Amino acid sequence: MFVDTNVLLDVLAQREPFYRASATVSTQIEEYRLEGFISAISFNNIHYILRKRAGAAKALQAMRALMDTFTTVELDERTIRRAVDSGMDDFEDAIQYFSALRCSADYLLTRDVGGFPHQDIPVLSPEEFLRLDLGFGIPAQKQPHIPKRQEQAAADPDKR
Repeated sequence: MFVDTNVLLDVLAQREPFYRASATVSTQIEEYRLEGFISAISFNNIHYILRKRAGAAKALQAMRALMDTFTTVELDERTIRRAVDSGMDDFEDAIQYFSALRCSADYLLTRDVGGFPHQDIPVLSPEEFLRLDLGFGIPAQKQPHIPKRQEQAAADPDKR
């Protein structure tokens, strides 16, 4: 599950009316029921917005929570080139989209569903994803791979 910046901000800033569905999906990721990915660019975008709204300490606290919860998809030259060459109107969305493809995510979760191509990956809002009835977000036939660091954290709660 690749999560767009706007969904992360819905949770971290408790933005209504989007908070509930976004937080439900985020909780699935926090509880290791889904593997969550975010782009490296989400950190600077979220930090900038949260620092303005809630102060530097809260913004840094959010950065730590994101690092502890999600796997960061690195931003490399290939991803930037694909975004530049994509013809997408919104460059930030293009980086998000190609980051989702880079990590082979099963879904791209965003509130801007219309801003992304739909041919290579299902693009869903949090509400649409929750309506899929996948049993806590996990398709029975496709259990997500949990990275080693998450397996270790799940096995030893004191290391979270």
